[in-house]
Amino acid sequence: MNLTFLPMSQAHAHAMLSWRYAAPYDLYNPDPDHLEQDAQGLLDPEYNYYAMTDERGEFVAYCCFGPDARVPGGDYGAAALDVGMGLRPDLTGRGSGRTYLSAVLDFGRRAFGPVAFRATIAEFNKRALHLCEATGFRPVQTFRRERDGRAFVVLMLET
Repeated sequence: MNLTFLPMSQAHAHAMLSWRYAAPYDLYNPDPDHLEQDAQGLLDPEYNYYAMTDERGEFVAYCCFGPDARVPGGDYGAAALDVGMGLRPDLTGRGSGRTYLSAVLDFGRRAFGPVAFRATIAEFNKRALHLCEATGFRPVQTFRRERDGRAFVVLMLET
């Protein structure tokens, strides 16, 4: 699969905010009351959001690098580039996550030159945890987010 990384555009941001995931992944669905605010966050250059398109130019996934990939309550003191990723809902659960994540990591290495990558994953998201660990990430911390008590795992990958 040949993926192209494009800085997040307003059209991609609005398309992404229309994606809806089935339970239990509905945690990743945006709050309908904050769609415009969320779109502006996706377009903020500080957060390094990228739209990923396939060889036909279809918007299939997104990623981000930096502070927006963090979850409040985690320990982010170690030197690492935080990374987040999401696939279009109809593409999840098909066994292609490794292809997408590998492309994201390759792009991140070229664009940012990090000493390590860090991913923060909701503990219930066994698919994402398995994917990260299969790619070489190792868990370094588990914590609970204060506002709702949800458990998260912080994983690191040396580059």
